[in-house]
Formats: sequence, C-alpha cells, structure tokens
Amino acid sequence: MTNEPCPWEIDVQAVKQLLDSGADFTLLDCREPGEYQAANITGSKLIPMREIPGKLGELEPLKNSHIVVHCHHGGRSMRVTQWLREQGFSQVQNMAGGIDAWSQIVDPSVPRY
Repeated sequence: MTNEPCPWEIDVQAVKQLLDSGADFTLLDCREPGEYQAANITGSKLIPMREIPGKLGELEPLKNSHIVVHCHHGGRSMRVTQWLREQGFSQVQNMAGGIDAWSQIVDPSVPRY
C-alpha cells in the first residue's frame, strides 16, 4: 500500500479476496474474548477495543501496514479505525458489517450471535 490514506471502509467480499490472495495485511478483531470464542475469522488477531490504547507499542510496527479492523456489526471497529488513524495509522480500514456480515455473505459456517 502507498502512504496515501486508504478508504475508511472495506466490504467483507474484498476482505475475503485479500485473505484468499495471501495479501500482506492484519485482520484485527476488536471484540471481547467471549465473542471471539463464539465466532471468529481464521487468521484474525484479537485485541479487545478497551486494550488497544495500551497495546499501541505492539501495533507500532504495523503503522504503515494495511490493517482491517472488525467487530460484531462495525460500530466498535469504526471507532478503533478512527482512533488508530488519529495515531498516524493511515492504512487502517473498518470491515463494514462486521463478523455478522461475514457470516451472512462470506462464510455461513461462522456462527451468528
């Protein structure tokens, strides 16, 4: 990706294409551990929203990398996307519709809750 900011949102089909193509990006799940246990996308990295400010140092190496953030429906992940962009992470996107849209559109084997 370039240093130009990417669009704020990405749809679930585009995320699936990124995963299938082996693209170099981080899929960041900002839900709670219980939600992650109930339903998750293989390869996603769980950092609950409330823990992200304290883990900024852990995320710092990804500052110029593509990060897609998701939650249940897209609200929390949009807030995380906005906050990370404010910290200088210009290549962060929100996965529109969250894991619920993923379950309905991409992979019905992922449980809905």
